[in-house]
Amino acid sequence: MLTRKQRELLLFIHQRLKETGVPPSFDEMKEALDLRSKSGIHRLITALEERGFIRRLPHRARALEIIKLPEAMSPAMPSRGQGFTPNVVEGGLGKRQPRADSDISDSVAIPVMGRIAAGTPIEAIQNHSHTISVPADMLSTGEHFALEVRGDSMIEAGILDGDTVLIRKSDSADTGDIVVALVDDEEATLKRLRRKGASIALEAANPNYETRIFGPDRVRIQGKLAGLFRRY
Repeated sequence: MLTRKQRELLLFIHQRLKETGVPPSFDEMKEALDLRSKSGIHRLITALEERGFIRRLPHRARALEIIKLPEAMSPAMPSRGQGFTPNVVEGGLGKRQPRADSDISDSVAIPVMGRIAAGTPIEAIQNHSHTISVPADMLSTGEHFALEVRGDSMIEAGILDGDTVLIRKSDSADTGDIVVALVDDEEATLKRLRRKGASIALEAANPNYETRIFGPDRVRIQGKLAGLFRRY
């Protein structure tokens, strides 16, 4: 659920985009919501992004895109994608729905959102390219997306170049989890997460690659590994 201010800001951005095609400035947002400082707008924008309602377009100042609106605000709004949209990819996410026991053979269409590096981090901002069918029994609750693996840094974890990994959306993870990590809001990589004091280590599963250590403000978790698909 969104707070009142989050809903107000989302609607304001949506209306401005409909009217002019250009998102409002932070000053305009601050005035529209009657806030004292732009820091409050930054917090609202971050909250809306984390909840999958908007995304910030990279390498462009003041560039915002509406991904979805709450149903009560716009039930028939056309969208490039519904549900959670990772910061590094875009599109609708497969979500497991409650089902009867007789439907155990059902499959769920999961969007393949682009490529993820299992080596040196690469940019992974790509459009939804296609979907894969995943048996519903493979999915836990929550929202899922898939990424194509490029690189060999996770081979000792059984993840090879060319594999497709199934990711469950999450913004948190425990030490030892294999995660999709967004570094400096620009690059994404698939690595094992280790916490070292206040720092975060992204650890490869290949001795040819060094562990990379970052401050906590430089890494954002996008999801956790939930499964793997390989074509022979």
